[in-house]
Amino acid sequence: MSEPREIVRAAAAEDLPVLAELMADSPLLARYDITWAGAMGALESAWRAGDILLTAFEYNVPPFGLAWVIKSRILTGAAYLRLLLVAQDRQSGGVGSHLLGEAEQQAREFANHMVLLVTADNARARRFYERCGYQHVGDLPGFAVPGLDEALYQKALRPHGERLPV
Repeated sequence: MSEPREIVRAAAAEDLPVLAELMADSPLLARYDITWAGAMGALESAWRAGDILLTAFEYNVPPFGLAWVIKSRILTGAAYLRLLLVAQDRQSGGVGSHLLGEAEQQAREFANHMVLLVTADNARARRFYERCGYQHVGDLPGFAVPGLDEALYQKALRPHGERLPV
């Protein structure tokens, strides 16, 4: 029996430096001035806080994808997808969909909705999230970085009759 093409699992502590490198190497995250040290600090903080950190990898290959979900009770029980990132040479192969699907599945354990921000001018990412069932609900001009607008998206993870209390 052959190994699966990629595996999504919870990130291990030893994955964090590789994931920080993935973040620091991302042209999209460069617009936010992400450095390896800054990414590493943020990932370590997320690890300590109990955020969901999922990684995609292949057998004997370092991680090449990351889904980062922050648990919350805001917005009637929404989880926040802080980051979905796939190495450039692995994009358009289903890795992002696989990571997002697992992130949503885990978030359903505690959340009614998933919310996320995407850079407003990132048409490719916006189409991806819309194909995955996310709805654009508004824009946040200069929210994270002056001059860089964000688009807010949301997706219900549970129908109204099955919502968790918040």
